[in-house]
Amino acid sequence: QVQLVESGGGLVQPGGSLRLSCAASGRIFVIYDMGWYRQAPGKQRELVAVIRSGGSTNYADSVKGRFTISRDNAKNTVYLEMNSLKPEDTAVYYCNAAIKMTAWASRSTTYWGKGTLVTVSS
Repeated sequence: QVQLVESGGGLVQPGGSLRLSCAASGRIFVIYDMGWYRQAPGKQRELVAVIRSGGSTNYADSVKGRFTISRDNAKNTVYLEMNSLKPEDTAVYYCNAAIKMTAWASRSTTYWGKGTLVTVSS
């Protein structure tokens, strides 16, 4: 009843930029934290950045100063602006969101998108 759909991935040269988007749809009462994770081939999924409902953010050390997470609450959408991309940023990027579907739900549920591939290569 809730879907997250990522977009914006692709092939980019080292030093280039990409902007990822992730839109949540379905039965949504409120969205709390929204985040981006990534999983490179042969590696575990890792947190890239998270943005809370109040707007505070946290970043992995490897992307600080290069990536910026933001959200548009009116559109239920989270963005990841990626600059100065490096080959080691190559991965499938997933978004997630903690969502309450109704006002009377006792807790939120974390939903995941299916991912979008980012390839950084010359």
